[in-house]
Amino acid sequence: MAHENKIKIAIIGTGFGKQIHLPAFQIHPRTEVTAIYHHDLNKAKSIAQEYNIPFASDNLEDICSSPNVDVVSISTPPFLHYDMAKIALENDKHILLEKPINLNSNETKKLWELAQKKGKIAVTDFEFRFIPAWQLLKEYLDQDFVGKTRLIKIDWLVASRANPDRPWNWYSVKEKGGGVLGAIGSHVFDYINWLFGEVNTISAHLSCAIEQRPDPFSDNELKPVTADDTCLITLELKNYTPVQINLSSVTYQGRGHWLEIYGEKGTLVLGSSNLKDYVHGFKLYTSKEDKPLTEVEIPKRLAFPQVYTDGRLAPFIRVVDRLVTSINTNTNLEPSLKEGFYSQLLMDLTHQSDQQKQRLQVIYRSI
Repeated sequence: MAHENKIKIAIIGTGFGKQIHLPAFQIHPRTEVTAIYHHDLNKAKSIAQEYNIPFASDNLEDICSSPNVDVVSISTPPFLHYDMAKIALENDKHILLEKPINLNSNETKKLWELAQKKGKIAVTDFEFRFIPAWQLLKEYLDQDFVGKTRLIKIDWLVASRANPDRPWNWYSVKEKGGGVLGAIGSHVFDYINWLFGEVNTISAHLSCAIEQRPDPFSDNELKPVTADDTCLITLELKNYTPVQINLSSVTYQGRGHWLEIYGEKGTLVLGSSNLKDYVHGFKLYTSKEDKPLTEVEIPKRLAFPQVYTDGRLAPFIRVVDRLVTSINTNTNLEPSLKEGFYSQLLMDLTHQSDQQKQRLQVIYRSI
């Protein structure tokens, strides 16, 4: 039985959308899923029946114009995001948009301006801001634990696409928003901004180790891969701290995801070696000056009220919390499309730097 005060959600995208968005919105006490979209109507109806969703459609306009939808949650491939989000906003719906946000920062800027014009909430899924170990790291930085930063180093090295037999799909195509930069670099650029502030310059080298993959829809014929699978990026922050970023999705036995912060007074190391789940397993280590690193216990006040087998679910529920609060207060709380624009801008400049083989100045005018 629907409660009048529940926020009604339409789910657009049934990969990550079905795995994470759908259960999160059904778990959260203030939201309910009232509509599901799939370009194949039979699939939409099948998912609707399985999850007890009242409305299924292969027509996005019908879903976005429904009075029984308040929020459109979009987790389709990035090349579809702009048009879908635009339809939702034009129909006076709030949006939650997966990363990578769009194909370029200009698309993100236009969506943000439309959301502002319509008075709508536009939230992005930058879930690292909501993971307890990361929130504790942020507290240490806010308390000036390391003092003046000397070096920041980020490694995110996984094997998710290391097998050359993994099938070709949109992720293999640069023009469709594929590649490791969009998949995980979008997160890195957001949390650099969140933890350390704005970037001054950027220099990047992108490469593709696996240049062909089998296409399951054409008898496994090998098709070209144009998207990056390894990114080496060097930044200089506004405060002149150097940042070295190494990203790869093709590293067998890669070390996982690690962030190292070296400063005049101390060191902070946050990392996880879990290659199967990019949320579970983070530990925070601290050190003052030349003392050994020691692991810090995550306080209960930051812990998830409940954890799930899939680590992505608990932080996404906190993103939903942020969405609900934003709607209740009619305020675009972070991370909104404004933060998404900054991440997307840095991704645009990463591609540009790689193509031009030069270091670029980051010129950011707040939107």
